[in-house]
Amino acid sequence: MAPSSVSEQIRVLEKSVGVALFDRGPRGMTLTPAGERMRDWALRLLDQAEQARREVAEAAPPLRLGALESIAATHVPSVLARLGARRPDLRVQVSSDGTHDDLLAAVVAGRLDATLVLDTGTWLGELGFEPPSTALAFVDLEPIGLALVAAPGHPLEGRSRITGDDLRGHRLLVNVAACSFRLAGDRLLGAEVEQVRVGGVAVIRAWTEQGLGVALLPIFAVADQLASGKLIRLALDAPDLTLRLVWRPDRESLPGLREVLYAAAAPTPGTPAPGTTAPVLPIAGMRTGS
Repeated sequence: MAPSSVSEQIRVLEKSVGVALFDRGPRGMTLTPAGERMRDWALRLLDQAEQARREVAEAAPPLRLGALESIAATHVPSVLARLGARRPDLRVQVSSDGTHDDLLAAVVAGRLDATLVLDTGTWLGELGFEPPSTALAFVDLEPIGLALVAAPGHPLEGRSRITGDDLRGHRLLVNVAACSFRLAGDRLLGAEVEQVRVGGVAVIRAWTEQGLGVALLPIFAVADQLASGKLIRLALDAPDLTLRLVWRPDRESLPGLREVLYAAAAPTPGTPAPGTTAPVLPIAGMRTGS
């Protein structure tokens, strides 16, 4: 389209809603707060149009689930197994190539229908990542324990209690800045410890086994190494993280999404469920974060 045609359509749109959607300056146009809200609505409307097209054209469109890589390896398989038992006809596509920001942005844009992330606190993003401006619904599924681990023989082995001050002069092996466990380390230890970026959970664990530093990792990722003695747990009091399922409230009626909620929230085998083994999730009452 010609620039003049685009400008005219913008003026018509602004006239129809009665507010300016752009600030016009010598360096170009930027969205006003009203324009930001209109952009969110435009994304939703375009996504709903695409959803309608897919549901009409396809008999059973796949439900698209995102997850952090560490969660995709450990928690998603059981979710898919429970989902398969409830809805064997439902196809699910899993995406695990991204950070919190990437996955949540994909949910907002409609490229994912829901995603599993790690967080803490009451609101989305309290772990330290920036939540999207669009309000998202979420439900807390289970706590994820953390452990500060090191190779046997570490100077801090045997201490009854360790603080951030005790870790001065030691290297904390970390992943990228947006990694959940690095964010947890930032909250817990601040800038007291030298951080050395080495890679993902598997790389951090391997380097830690060789005595190249200490690491703050989920207990599920180091349980075997702790049991075998390849790693030891240092006495740092590390609060749990929370596994959260996040989705867009306006997509709650999407076919299959409710089944994913039930499958994700079902208790892990061997874990007693309070009151019932089939949790009832009142979707309208779930919390939203923005």
